[in-house]
Amino acid sequence: MLSDFTPSATIAVKNLEAVRSFYEEILGFKPIGSTLRGAQAFSVKGGTVVIYESQFAGTNKATAVTWTLGEHFNDMVTALDAKGVPFEHYKFAGVVLEGHVHVVQEGGPSRVAWFKDPDGNLHNLNNGNLG
Repeated sequence: MLSDFTPSATIAVKNLEAVRSFYEEILGFKPIGSTLRGAQAFSVKGGTVVIYESQFAGTNKATAVTWTLGEHFNDMVTALDAKGVPFEHYKFAGVVLEGHVHVVQEGGPSRVAWFKDPDGNLHNLNNGNLG
């Protein structure tokens, strides 16, 4: 079954060259060979992220990629904030916003943050306590 395989995230962007620096320099992705024109694959721990050019880039209003960071969560939020990555702030019942972090005490504490790439694709960071 598919649960036996590692999935890849595939993210549509408007202009590949315009967003490569965000993924490489800000997020620290390492490019790997790509056989597709208008696409770039990146090696990430345990998988691959592919960005590709599409006229539909940034039209998804939901999370495109989730990163479960465990004990590295706070350090990653701080590092991305220091690089100027703008975080999203949402209002949810039962959730307290602490800086850029949404904290859910019930069943947690769960710590979650969201940011967008330059084309508006939403990335989710969490501490892994989503139970």
